[in-house]
Amino acid sequence: MLKNGILWVLLCCVSALYGQEVGTPYKTLKALPVQDTITIDTVGINPAYFKLTDKQGIAIDSTLYTVNYTTGRIAFKNGFTQTDSLTVNYLPYPDFLTKKYSIYDPNRVLANDAGGTRFEVTRDALSTYKPFDGLNTSGSITRGVTIGNNQNAVVNSNLDLQITGKLSDKVSLRASIQDSNIPLQDGGYSQKLDEFDQIFIEMFSDKWSVRAGDLFLENRQSRFLNFSKKVQGLSTAFTFGNEDSKTSVFAAAALVRGQYARSTFTGQEGNQGPYKLTGNNGELYVLVISGSERVYVNGILLERGESNDYTIDYNAGEITFTSLFPITSEMRINVEYQYTQQNYTRFVTYGGVTHEEEKWSIGTYLYSEADMKNQPLQQNLSEAQVAALQQAGDDINQMVAPSAYQDTYSENKILYRQTVIEGVTVYEYSNNPDDVLYNVRFTQVGPNLGNYILSNAAAIGRIYQYVAPINGVPQGNYEPVIRLTPPTKIQIATVMGKYNPSEKTVVDFEVGVSNNDLNLYSPIDDDNNNGVAGKIDARQRIVTREKWQMDAFANYQFVQKDFRTIERLFNIEFNRDWNLTNIITTDNSQSYLVAGTVFKLPQNGTVNYQIEKLDFSEAFSGTRHVLNAQVKAGKFTLQNQGSALNSDGTYAKSQFIRNEALGKYHFGKNWVGTSLRLEDNSERLKETNALTLQSQRFIEYGAFIGRGDSTKVYVEVGYLQRANDSLVAGYLKKVNTSRSYYLKSRLLKTDKSDLTVFANYRRLDFDDPSIADEPSLNSRVLYNDRYWDQLVQVTTAYETASGTIAQQEFTYLEVEPGQGVYMWNDYNGNGIQELQEFEVAPFPDQAIYVRVYLPNQVYIGTHQNKFSQSVTLNPMQWQNAGGFKQLLSHFYNTTSYLIDRKILRSGSNFDLNPFSSDDEDLLGINAAFRNSIFYNRGKQNHSVTYTYLSNRTKSLLTVGSQDSKILSHQLQYAYLVAKTWLFSLNSQTTETTTVSDTYASKNYEVEAYLVGPKISYIFSRNASWDVFYEYQDKQNRIGEMETLLQQRVGTSFSYASEKGFTASGEFSLYKNDFTGNQNTAAAYQMLQGLQPGQNTTWRLLLQKNLTQFLDININYQGRKSETSGAIHTGSVQLRAYF
Repeated sequence: MLKNGILWVLLCCVSALYGQEVGTPYKTLKALPVQDTITIDTVGINPAYFKLTDKQGIAIDSTLYTVNYTTGRIAFKNGFTQTDSLTVNYLPYPDFLTKKYSIYDPNRVLANDAGGTRFEVTRDALSTYKPFDGLNTSGSITRGVTIGNNQNAVVNSNLDLQITGKLSDKVSLRASIQDSNIPLQDGGYSQKLDEFDQIFIEMFSDKWSVRAGDLFLENRQSRFLNFSKKVQGLSTAFTFGNEDSKTSVFAAAALVRGQYARSTFTGQEGNQGPYKLTGNNGELYVLVISGSERVYVNGILLERGESNDYTIDYNAGEITFTSLFPITSEMRINVEYQYTQQNYTRFVTYGGVTHEEEKWSIGTYLYSEADMKNQPLQQNLSEAQVAALQQAGDDINQMVAPSAYQDTYSENKILYRQTVIEGVTVYEYSNNPDDVLYNVRFTQVGPNLGNYILSNAAAIGRIYQYVAPINGVPQGNYEPVIRLTPPTKIQIATVMGKYNPSEKTVVDFEVGVSNNDLNLYSPIDDDNNNGVAGKIDARQRIVTREKWQMDAFANYQFVQKDFRTIERLFNIEFNRDWNLTNIITTDNSQSYLVAGTVFKLPQNGTVNYQIEKLDFSEAFSGTRHVLNAQVKAGKFTLQNQGSALNSDGTYAKSQFIRNEALGKYHFGKNWVGTSLRLEDNSERLKETNALTLQSQRFIEYGAFIGRGDSTKVYVEVGYLQRANDSLVAGYLKKVNTSRSYYLKSRLLKTDKSDLTVFANYRRLDFDDPSIADEPSLNSRVLYNDRYWDQLVQVTTAYETASGTIAQQEFTYLEVEPGQGVYMWNDYNGNGIQELQEFEVAPFPDQAIYVRVYLPNQVYIGTHQNKFSQSVTLNPMQWQNAGGFKQLLSHFYNTTSYLIDRKILRSGSNFDLNPFSSDDEDLLGINAAFRNSIFYNRGKQNHSVTYTYLSNRTKSLLTVGSQDSKILSHQLQYAYLVAKTWLFSLNSQTTETTTVSDTYASKNYEVEAYLVGPKISYIFSRNASWDVFYEYQDKQNRIGEMETLLQQRVGTSFSYASEKGFTASGEFSLYKNDFTGNQNTAAAYQMLQGLQPGQNTTWRLLLQKNLTQFLDININYQGRKSETSGAIHTGSVQLRAYF
């Protein structure tokens, strides 16, 4: 009853597939049709569950290809001209159904010919040595060049090569070489990441290894040299001896890809993100190295992935938490990561030697990382700027210098001239080539701290304008200065050892020295560059009994105040545990003593008690008691973590008590539990005995109950309540109370069905009536099912969350022709490239710009709901039935719907309905609905396809919002006569609307209808010739009311030989009767890059398999109009397969 009820509810909705990794026998393959045959799988596939679509999800006409379901191969016919990626959805047969079985070796079975001999004598072939016979290679290399009379020559390349295997019995080789013109990092939306542009070659054996290329350097055994880095260089490692006495030596030298950074911030109530990550010097835009991040919330390490805790945009440097991990204002968020910083060429060397015996070991590690100050990359330092760095020492506030330098005029540059206003020399924008011009970089210094403002945000290059101070107070937030980044160096050497004379005793130690120079240009402040640190640990088993054990341990650590590490030295919340400030930890030497006992009950758990003593010279002294327990008694389990701190410093003293307890009782398939968390932090100033802002207190308790198996079908509901006390008028008083209700469940899990539901509702109520309460809701529902022998297939996802939307700011950068996406149309004729004048280029030679998003600091709170669903009705299984069922078997219907809707966050107005038509508070939306119904799908026997499409996108920009809508009806008909003539008809009506808040010139509402008959003569399965005609009528209903009557007549052909040669071509003649202003956004959308009057376009594509491992592709296209000469563009591409 539950499944049937769910089915009828879902059939009332439509949506798009929500990508989840679920266990299923169905498979998906993405491939490029670079050859006339694609191998789908190594086993046979089920023809009832085969589907081939293009990158938009549109089914490929089955007349353009044939499928050998037995061998799992697709062979494309001569009429197939698709060059983009294809998606194959299929169901493979089990291997045991398709493989051949024989009780005899088929190589030794002889034909039973009459008179033949009954026996055959075979001789073993002579062994011949083949060098590198043990290596397996795969991949391809592509080289191409594009030329044209409207562009410069452009060279493109792509390399993808993998090598694995053995060079000899003891030596193995592994290599991966990937390179592309436009490398992109993987998005951090899944738990597993692939390397991007990874290049390495490695040889290794049991005793040694050598690797060149991309390296991952890491040391997690050392306390003082704890780090991980992704670099590019050379590494070696050697091992000598045996298991009883072993010596290892390793060394690496490389160029550094990234620099360690840490962003710390407090979560915003009900805000899932995105949260912006910044660099060590406050950089607003950081490019995070993929896979380098570690995210902690309240000291707990999170997992990346849409189905886990968070996702991360490495290119934008933004982290977003999923709805499964609700964010509150009580969460302390720490993100550690590496980001690219290429101010200088930075070099790292790392090496070490370790020796291990049965009862002791010793090792030493050396690490050096330094900028090469004479090889700057992103900043070209002048002599004056170098002098400024030499005088700055380690003071970053003095590392500022004027940014202006004299430059030559260019129409693509934004330049300034010097002028005097009220006796002050200022910079003023100028495009006069006769002026003395300067190239000036402006730095944001803060409100009312600068004398310049951004005057023209519409131009793709920012133009700044001087504003005079009022009463001596600056009125701008920019200055014509540049912040200088000095070259730095850090070196660390450590020696560590371990001694374990017996199984009950372990002693280890480590000593480290560091050299950290924050400015290699200046000897000033170098007296604090060097530091030392050391530690010693001991552990002793003091009691051993049959049912319990007891260990004692102690460790001591000393860190001199000038000692520096690459990453953090202690756990992520060490400073909070001890009520420490940065001044205490950086200006004083540290002494840290820990001692305690561990009580172990092998059948019942462990109890750990330790006392800690921490001193920072004379500035701080603290004692902390820690008690942790994990105990199981019958069906009851208890986990507890508690600590109590007493500290005394030069300016304050504190007491900090905290405890977390969780108890759970299991009975049958059920469980019930409760939790308690509390903190009481009281820090008082010594002089006044007043509480500091660090003082706070809270208590949180919860209860939960559940049933089932958490790995299969289960449900758990719970309740949490928390009361927060903060400093009010010098006293700790309750300021708010939060209440949370949550549901976690998986209600269905079978081979055909899967249903999971998560919901978390939280309300933060403030005691101050002037502060509005803050509710938040996070939920996710995922449902997949197949009904009635796969007659109906349903995939559904629904999700709600609160977060923010960025007011996107972007610009356009010029690239090589064909490498970009956009072109520039100077609609207003002022010669300035403005944001509203860029359009998607219809032809490759015009695509010379790419859009680049700029760092932004303006985020607006939103409530977000996402809904996606796909429903497929496939009655093909009834094709052998009679009556009405057989009639239905000719039909096939697929429906998809996707909506991602963001509204302005306002109180408890969650607006859970994703289909709401209320646009009053709508900030952003991405909606797509598509329904296609087929009759005689792919048979070309009175085949009919009707497709309804509705798309809407709304984006929030710094210059306003832009709303675009597309509504389309399309009807296609095809009929094959005498296996030679194919008659097809295509008709379509479209309504395209764009509304911009800021640029009225971008507003248009174009209605269009199209009718296009086509006749194809099929010479054979590999050759065809087409003649077609199209008539289009387009009218803009608003603005300047442009109209277009377009007629197109043309011919095309396709040919594919069995010897690996493919050719296709097309010639089209357009007649455009256009009325209205040609130089508008509406006209550009209607003409699609063509000109009024007569236009001619042509294209030719040739593909040839030169050898088994080498292909050549030749692509030529051109166009001509009445007002311009012929424009030719051609490319030649060679691809070699390994």
